[in-house]
Amino acid sequence: MSKKQLICIVGPTAIGKTSLSIRLASHFKTGIISADSRQFFREMSIGTAAPTAEELAAAPHHFIHHRSIEEDYSVGDFERDSIEKLQGLFKSHDRVILVGGSGLYLDAITKGLDHFPEVDPAIRESLNERLEKTGIGSLQEELKTRDPEYFSAVDQQNPHRLIRALEICIGTGKPYSSFRKENFSKRFFESVFIGLTAPREVVYDRINQRVDKMMEEGLLEEAKQLYPHRELNSLNTVGYKELFRYLEEAITLEQAIDEIKKNTRRFAKRQFTWFKKNEQIKWFDYTTPAEEIITYLENQKDQSS
Repeated sequence: MSKKQLICIVGPTAIGKTSLSIRLASHFKTGIISADSRQFFREMSIGTAAPTAEELAAAPHHFIHHRSIEEDYSVGDFERDSIEKLQGLFKSHDRVILVGGSGLYLDAITKGLDHFPEVDPAIRESLNERLEKTGIGSLQEELKTRDPEYFSAVDQQNPHRLIRALEICIGTGKPYSSFRKENFSKRFFESVFIGLTAPREVVYDRINQRVDKMMEEGLLEEAKQLYPHRELNSLNTVGYKELFRYLEEAITLEQAIDEIKKNTRRFAKRQFTWFKKNEQIKWFDYTTPAEEIITYLENQKDQSS
């Protein structure tokens, strides 16, 4: 008997992963696991492009708005919770859909987390002090020098990720990427990867249109409600941090919207970089009919039986 199958829908932001995942979940009569780390938090809806009420009602979703921005929720917590959830879902389903653009969180489910050596805590303290004194730029430059491979994939605007990588680089004298796991955790399911892609200019145009739609749907009002909590790590993310700067009168609203579009395009570029390294992904143009992808998946299942 073949293993249970986790169908992973990946690709850059705004490419159409949500609609495809719902179509597949409906066909296979199964549920959807979200691996989008920004959609975990219930207070963040418009700015994270979370599924709408209608989309959530179209198929069972898990890990959407299940946490508060005031709760600490790490990728390790997600790995533990998602594997537990899958153990339950696979008791009654042969297939489950996984969707998301957060490569690290997707890898946590399909491969397991990397394990790194302990380093002197003073290194992190020093890096945090440098962040406060000189800003994020110096951390970006040092990581780019010490570990260009990881620098090309990491969220370069996330100081927590930069500091974590740098403390390993400094503490061990080796690149952070050299410790990335090679012998992945054995899973009780088979992972099949479906990637949606499009020419870069198409992706960028879809991103720009999505940001405009978010603004029309009330993203600024959502940011105003979250502004008192702006120091939380969960809110240090594209779509909110730019509007927080506008609310602080550091930039105009037009500049904030332009920054959201620019930073989202940069994020999409990093997603391309991350996913292109996975040779298991079967890529489809974003306009491919769902029926064609379903046929491919059913053939894959037959071959593995």
